[in-house]
Amino acid sequence: MSSSETIMSNKVHAGDSTSAIIKGENFKGDGYYGRADGFHTVQYNVSGFNGSIKMQGTLATNPTDADFFDIPDTETTGTEGSYFYNFTGNFVWVRAYVTHTSGTVQSILLNH
Repeated sequence: MSSSETIMSNKVHAGDSTSAIIKGENFKGDGYYGRADGFHTVQYNVSGFNGSIKMQGTLATNPTDADFFDIPDTETTGTEGSYFYNFTGNFVWVRAYVTHTSGTVQSILLNH
């Protein structure tokens, strides 16, 4: 059984060219449910975006910020449109990590 959810929506930069960091909320990954395949797909939807978005994961059941690590090959610096990435891992929790100086993260969708 797969699950699909919006893990971030409508994050608009203030427009002052400062660097803003947004750490998304924790969402349950495949490891939380004990699924063996660990397969996840993420979709980033951006508009006028200048920055980067990546996924982070953890194996901790009650994580702190220090428990999260970057998941390889999930980073985009795309400026306009939709970007898809697949990643595999039995992560208990995952979250989006955004650093940007302008534009909008319209939504980030996770399927696992």
